Amino acid sequence: MKTIGLIGGMSWESSKIYYQHINEMVREQLGGSHSAKSVLSSVDFDEIERFSFSDDWNRIGESMADHAKKLELAGSDMVILCTNTIHLVSDAIVNAVEIPFIHIATATGEAIQKKGLKKVALLGTKFTMEKDFYTAILQDTFGLEVLVPEVEDRNLLQSIIYDELVKGVFTSVSKDVCLKIIKKLEAQGAEGAILGCTELPLLIPAHEVTIPTFDTAKIHAQKAVEFALS
Repeated sequence: MKTIGLIGGMSWESSKIYYQHINEMVREQLGGSHSAKSVLSSVDFDEIERFSFSDDWNRIGESMADHAKKLELAGSDMVILCTNTIHLVSDAIVNAVEIPFIHIATATGEAIQKKGLKKVALLGTKFTMEKDFYTAILQDTFGLEVLVPEVEDRNLLQSIIYDELVKGVFTSVSKDVCLKIIKKLEAQGAEGAILGCTELPLLIPAHEVTIPTFDTAKIHAQKAVEFALS
């Protein structure tokens, strides 16, 4: 079994879900008392959040590269970044280490492709929805049409994620807001919804959405386990 290197803490609310998914998947596939070989390097999210809002992505890239190097030196055979948004600086990680980096948007695109969908909604932070580091992979590599919410709804999602979800606050009011946003995008032809913030699946139960949802944290964890057991 290969060792999975995780860069976590963005937020730790979703990082713990990564750890849970990965170990459950390994146990399911290998049986017995098996669990995953892993190394976690976790950040102080307050610092990353401040750099994000000040648009200082170079500083974030330097931080992610440093954490990736620590994982490689600690014996990791791959790196996964336990967040969607910070994949904006994934090139910094790729350039810093010799071990493979598993990109969350690529894993998500593969999952959507397997479902045979062509038009999908993307919910996440404003950075994920408005910048092209994520949508470009979905469009150029997988030929998907990606719908994002209108400006007002993007602002609502941003507030829910940063003011509530990353702090461990999950309310029925915010869940209903997100469900309404998905409904709007479904009315525009979305065949599925990407929960493109790793905390969103903790808020939005798949059974309450009328179109397929894509839990990016779970999909990403599955890809890491496939690599670890290959």
